[in-house]
Amino acid sequence: MADDQRPPLPHDHLPPAPSLQVTSDDVTHGEAVPDEHLADAMGMTGDNQSPHLRWEGAPPETQSFVVTCFDPDAPTGSGFWHWVVFDIPADVNELPRGAGSGSMEGLPPGAKHARNDAGAPEYFGPAPPPGHGDHRYVFTVHALSVPTLGVDETASPALVGFNVTFNTVARGAIVPVFGR
Repeated sequence: MADDQRPPLPHDHLPPAPSLQVTSDDVTHGEAVPDEHLADAMGMTGDNQSPHLRWEGAPPETQSFVVTCFDPDAPTGSGFWHWVVFDIPADVNELPRGAGSGSMEGLPPGAKHARNDAGAPEYFGPAPPPGHGDHRYVFTVHALSVPTLGVDETASPALVGFNVTFNTVARGAIVPVFGR
């Protein structure tokens, strides 16, 4: 898919917000997602481990964080939510590798996973269709002005996103790619 035909990134239509700096020991902006973070389903043989993420620059009014991973290039008409974790306490500025998958070791107390578009409350690694070109995986950290979103783990990504939009005080993203 040509770059000029790609769908916009998920933040392009949201109200502007100050920037957070998002980095990772595992994924790099514009580079291929490593095998350990790819899906272990849909013809893929990855380890399905959520990547390490770190963020800084949250404003003083931050009361919690939300971390998401979204593929705007999925051939669905609505993209594909790979990961949605919310109610991350304001004193957390990092998620270790695997916090969203497997035993979820390192997931901060109080943090919750909404279901991904595969239907499970966890990280689901990239698994684009063969021959569809590189997909962008937008790992976003949202700093929020509320301590909790007031929804539970049964919430859809759209409902979480609705509540995030009206409470965001800063956001930042890192966008690795993957195609097969």
